[in-house]
Amino acid sequence: MPDRPSSECSARHLGPKEAPRHAESLALYIHWPFCLSKCPYCDFNSHVRPEIDQTLWRSALLRELRTEAGGHPDSLITSIFFGGGTPSLMAPETVRLLIEEVSRRWAMDKNVEITLEANPTSVETTKLKDFRLAGVNRLSLGVQSLQDDALKYLGREHTAREALQAVEKAHNVFQRYSFDLMYCRPNQSVDDWERELTTALTYVDDHISLYQLTIERGTDFFARWRKGDIQLPDDDTAVLQYERTQKILENAGMPAYEISNHSTPGGECRHNLSYWRYNDYLGIGPGAHGRVRRGGKKWAVRRISNPENWRLQVEKQGDGIQENVALTNSEIFEEMVLMGLRLRNGIKLKDIGRQTGERFEDQVNQTALGELISSGFLEHKNRTLVATDSGLQRLNGVISHLLN
Repeated sequence: MPDRPSSECSARHLGPKEAPRHAESLALYIHWPFCLSKCPYCDFNSHVRPEIDQTLWRSALLRELRTEAGGHPDSLITSIFFGGGTPSLMAPETVRLLIEEVSRRWAMDKNVEITLEANPTSVETTKLKDFRLAGVNRLSLGVQSLQDDALKYLGREHTAREALQAVEKAHNVFQRYSFDLMYCRPNQSVDDWERELTTALTYVDDHISLYQLTIERGTDFFARWRKGDIQLPDDDTAVLQYERTQKILENAGMPAYEISNHSTPGGECRHNLSYWRYNDYLGIGPGAHGRVRRGGKKWAVRRISNPENWRLQVEKQGDGIQENVALTNSEIFEEMVLMGLRLRNGIKLKDIGRQTGERFEDQVNQTALGELISSGFLEHKNRTLVATDSGLQRLNGVISHLLN
């Protein structure tokens, strides 16, 4: 591939506001809910509309952003993530204005990571340079497959050729980029997946996300699966694909740092690490969620999912919040276990104590913990709880047993 662009970072977007001496880090998520079409496997808060008034939606996002900044004035922004939906359908001007507004309202970390999700269609990739000039310094491409028949089955709007062209363009434009692939698809053999993954690795930068296809309730795939029209690979094939994935990526110097995410050392997605480590994160936009500490409590915030209803409430009162609930210590504990065990390095027990005010030993089901450790699914050492390779393959069951 050609040489990478010179470092331009986003320092020019850093606002004059200096971080307070003991500022808490804050990750910011901005949700753009619109897509060109609804993928049959997708259960995200995404919507198809015949027309999008960019000015109208830009105004609503900016207003909610200003409202939330007033409630968290002394935080340090460590990452911004534009997710969706399809954020690459946003006007680059909208992205620029949002980033500049963040830099005016908050102090920004000098190494702030600003990620935008994009689909590799030709229409969207023409805007990549404009997104970089707007302040985005990391791109996440929804490739999903490098096979045309699979892309058609998954309802994607791009071809395999367009996907690879988009990855090459991302390499030329951005300092960092990642892309997603989906495996354990119907009729996909272990060898088929290995060949596809091997090809993908020739285009990888410092990060790649690899997800097993799951059937989510409420999707088109779920309805077809219930009728028997979709048959996923059997458990043995799924396990083999997972194990082969781990081996190939480890040999490539990109071991999993989270159950579905691989990177070179230092290439981890800093924004998503905030979620998994249970640091504070703020979400704005339709359906966005947040977890923020305020007044000595951890608050779960959820915004109205329907885009039009969210926008109307923002215009009326400044935010689209539907639910704002203080979490109990037991709820915080459960969420930390759910998120933290996804990480290869697991959960530091001192973090559980810091977030809940209670010792890990006083909250966990000791009998279940002992059973999972003796069965080889969890390890408890150096004040850290870690899922083993066997535990990661059965993580839903492991967590369910530990928490029940």
